[in-house]
Amino acid sequence: MRLCRLLIVLLAVASLAACARQPPRKVAAAPASTSELDTLMYGKPAQPSRTVTRVAQVVPVRNVIPVDDGPYTLDAGDKLRIVVFGQDAISNTYQVDANGQVSLPLIGAVPARGLTTTALAGAIAARLRQNFIRDPSVAVEIETYRPFFILGEVTYPGQYPYVAQMTVENAIAIAGGFTPRATKSSVTVTRKVQGVPAKFALPLNYPVRPGDTITVGERWF
Repeated sequence: MRLCRLLIVLLAVASLAACARQPPRKVAAAPASTSELDTLMYGKPAQPSRTVTRVAQVVPVRNVIPVDDGPYTLDAGDKLRIVVFGQDAISNTYQVDANGQVSLPLIGAVPARGLTTTALAGAIAARLRQNFIRDPSVAVEIETYRPFFILGEVTYPGQYPYVAQMTVENAIAIAGGFTPRATKSSVTVTRKVQGVPAKFALPLNYPVRPGDTITVGERWF
């Protein structure tokens, strides 16, 4: 009996030793599944957000003159035909001087800069009405427009007579065309708009006004 008990104990010890030598089993955790009920109750699980980098588009901005920049106003260099009906001594051709005035017999210098031809006619009539003519009738029209100026990368920069309906391209042609280093896509024009000087980047087909200063830039490559 003792021998049997000893054999049973030895077998039990050997069995425990064999179990201790086996490596532990690794159990992979199954991904948590979402049941239809969970979806109805709590909605779909949040998806991982993706970081999206957006590149801002750079759009060049040009300051373009409005098509209607107001009626034409007078300035130095404009040559005017002024007629006072019934007064041949006053009716004549006059030029707006460097001070922006026209000087007429009897009434002297009348400010003209910044005025339209209609406004100047009214100013002359008011002067005549004060001391000389009871009910004057005055008409003013432009005989020759003041010149324009072109600078920069053209063959012959300088001052040129204005031609009606001319464009920037026409003005460049009058000045002998571009130099080899000129920028040919656009030019800078300095113009008085409603009495205030302003600069604009304009294409070559844009109309020129009397008194404009056109600057043709130099390209860098």
